[in-house]
Amino acid sequence: MTPSTRIPFPVVDEVSRHCLQEEEPETVHIEVHLPGRLDQSRLRKAFVEALHRHPRILMREAPGGWYRRRYEWELTENPDVEVVSFPRPGRDALRDARTRALVEAPPLSLSPPIRVEVVEGAGPAEGSEATDIVGLHPPLQGRGELRDQPPLTRTQNTTVLFLTINHTALDGPACLRILATAAEIYGGKDNSPTPAPTRPQEPPTPPENTPSNWTRPARVAQGTPENSPGNGLLVTELPLPHRPKGSPYTVNDQLMVATALTIAHWNREHGETPRPLRITMPVDDRPRDMTMPIGNGTRLVEVPFSPAELTREPKDMPDLLSRTAQRTRALKSLSRPQLGHGAGVLTAPVTPVTWRAALTRGLRRAAAPWTSTTLLSNIGRIPYPLDFGEEAGRAHAVWFSAPARMPRGLTVTTASTAGRLHLALRWSRALLGHGDGAHLRDLFEHHLHTTEVTP
Repeated sequence: MTPSTRIPFPVVDEVSRHCLQEEEPETVHIEVHLPGRLDQSRLRKAFVEALHRHPRILMREAPGGWYRRRYEWELTENPDVEVVSFPRPGRDALRDARTRALVEAPPLSLSPPIRVEVVEGAGPAEGSEATDIVGLHPPLQGRGELRDQPPLTRTQNTTVLFLTINHTALDGPACLRILATAAEIYGGKDNSPTPAPTRPQEPPTPPENTPSNWTRPARVAQGTPENSPGNGLLVTELPLPHRPKGSPYTVNDQLMVATALTIAHWNREHGETPRPLRITMPVDDRPRDMTMPIGNGTRLVEVPFSPAELTREPKDMPDLLSRTAQRTRALKSLSRPQLGHGAGVLTAPVTPVTWRAALTRGLRRAAAPWTSTTLLSNIGRIPYPLDFGEEAGRAHAVWFSAPARMPRGLTVTTASTAGRLHLALRWSRALLGHGDGAHLRDLFEHHLHTTEVTP
């Protein structure tokens, strides 16, 4: 590989690049909690080696004139910047790292477009049991701050890794693969992915009586917006929902139903007329081993729900879960481009890229009323041990959050580690405030519990 190696932007990267906004950066945040401490020089060396083992991440946007037909990634032999940093420990270090993950995207002009911050001695995440609740609030002079923050319970040997990704370049699962490689190099422990659970392969049943995709879906009702741009974030830890053995649905289907019921409940509270919901769900078919392609590798599908299915108390929860499972299985089985066929036409290099950028932004604004209601990104069980050796230990909590720009304005991201569900709610401050996020969390927890049905 040489510094002059160039790769045209894939469709997903180009559409994201066209629609960048300074007020709401396209970042993915990953937060990894370890029980011990990390050696700074060893960790830096481990990450550099991991980047070289996955050279596709060593990339930056190549410069070019307005008349060029494509954006291109320029692959580099070495990082342009130091990827790993160790912010000064302190009472607000954890809060400030979360804030940076939302408001400061790694630049596309420097290789690689990721940032790793290591917060030492931060203790567990804040909350009633010092493990579960964190909220981000309006910035002071352009920066985020925590309000009503309970005091941290500090454990001097704990460490939190914050990985911030520019989503124009790659997604969370790809970055997690690189982190697992770094953990293996650092700790000398095997961090191979655990096999995915095997389920009987049944031909998907076409779902019946689902709302048309041409129907304008419900929007998340406006709560109490903040007076500043950007995203807010709340993370929480919950028990994994119980699922009877042999159920025809998965935990992902339970999360999908809980998300739909939560938004329907929220909208009823705010006087919205019931409308069909559509929830975007990323599907990732990539292998989790060292051959995993690095970049934006998920494809997006939309799961529909009718208003009649999302009443105050669904009369037949097992039936709703089973119908949802039919829909998700059918959508996963479809062979389609990541963003649909229209995106491929929109990004065809037949006109200057700046012209296509203007057209893409205009179409995005025009299509806003038909954009899905929200996005649920379920990473599932973290496939890697993320074991950094005896001193640092294994990750016991991993949170992700996806961008939450309008018109959706709200994203739900889940992952499970050590038998616990780690939920992140992220919202646009133009739509919701911190109190709204806390209420949505409570609604989600309630409705997730209602999916725990017995035969």
